[in-house]
Amino acid sequence: MSETNRIEYKEKLTKDLDLVEQLGSGVPRILKSYGKECFRFMDNFTRMTFPVSEGVTPQVTPQVTPQVERLLRVITQEYNRKELQELLGLADRENFRKNYLQPAIDQNLIELTIPDKPNSSKQKYRLTEKGKQIK
Repeated sequence: MSETNRIEYKEKLTKDLDLVEQLGSGVPRILKSYGKECFRFMDNFTRMTFPVSEGVTPQVTPQVTPQVERLLRVITQEYNRKELQELLGLADRENFRKNYLQPAIDQNLIELTIPDKPNSSKQKYRLTEKGKQIK
């Protein structure tokens, strides 16, 4: 490919890139955060390289599902399973256990009041410190 063709191709690709920017938000957000220098146009492909800053820290807040977020919002004291389901307006016990209660326990966001007897009829649940911080 001649140098003239290469320049024309890069100009067309840059123009096409501007059109793509109008269609979605991904490229504009990249350009806003990193700038156009992250894009390098080759004959057969475009290479995107993103710099890494030295101060990168791991994510502090764990990702919680919308169901777990709902559960955390309604807990203000100790509740048994039935009370929590009623607060959330849920009738299906298995759905509540699988999608709300167990994920929150697994992420250490709520705890059992009787941890040695998880199946106790007197079992209640409360927020952990971590759960309070996320709430």
